[in-house]
Amino acid sequence: MKKITFIFAALFAFSFANAQSASEEIDFFQSIFGMEKKAAVMEFVHPSEEDKTAFWELYDAYETERKNLGKKRIDLLNKYASTYEGMTDEQADALMKDALALNKSTDKLLVKYYKKVKKATSPIVATQFYQMEAYIQSSIRSGILEAIPFVGEMD
Repeated sequence: MKKITFIFAALFAFSFANAQSASEEIDFFQSIFGMEKKAAVMEFVHPSEEDKTAFWELYDAYETERKNLGKKRIDLLNKYASTYEGMTDEQADALMKDALALNKSTDKLLVKYYKKVKKATSPIVATQFYQMEAYIQSSIRSGILEAIPFVGEMD
């Protein structure tokens, strides 16, 4: 699990450090991240043989939506980096509104897919899925917060 956490932190630190990353680079890193993440999910989520197809179809649909939110998170980090020096109250407020909305969307997506996985497989599999995704999301959020300076910290 520590390997996965390191990969998440490195991915987002790289994305933050290279604020001008092209869309293709973001897609590339998301695909690497997605493969590593899927391998980790395979270790911790155990659908029955009859539920495997349904689970992995839902997981792939979830990942598509999650990647779109991930791109928004990278865009938000780039916006933070570009406004960090000399950030105004209005810019800070706009960034926070976007960050809070993005966190809410990410959490809603996880709940939406928890319910879908539970219906298609079982409550145990859905709980395993939820726990794994919640852990990953928390690790990503923590990695981002550790990587970026606090507003005013570098003044």
